[in-house]
Amino acid sequence: MARVTVEDCIEKVPNRFELVLLAAQRARGLSRGEEIRLERENDKNTVVALREIAEDKVSLPVLREGIVRSLARAPEPEPVDEEVLDLIPTDQNIFGLQDVSAEEEHAHMAENMSADESAAIEAELGGRGRR
Repeated sequence: MARVTVEDCIEKVPNRFELVLLAAQRARGLSRGEEIRLERENDKNTVVALREIAEDKVSLPVLREGIVRSLARAPEPEPVDEEVLDLIPTDQNIFGLQDVSAEEEHAHMAENMSADESAAIEAELGGRGRR
């Protein structure tokens, strides 16, 4: 790369690390077929990207946004085939467990609890747990 090109870019982007990220983002865009905004002059995409940055031919905020978007990309949810949906039970309990109400669960716990444990819980709750 020409030293003059990098020195011109440093005036626009003082942080060299950020300059590398922005130029790489623009060079990848050029490789994908984005429009070149100046004469190529037999230069490779990286040099063209630096020259575009130096000559204010590209928007730096747009390049920054592209970098963030490429790094924060969430995977697209895969569409579910109808065959898979047919295999998922919808009207029955898939774990084979019985539906138990809260009252039934508490009664079952109380049956298996000793008298001392039950008295301790009653004392702690102070009768608040009853309706």
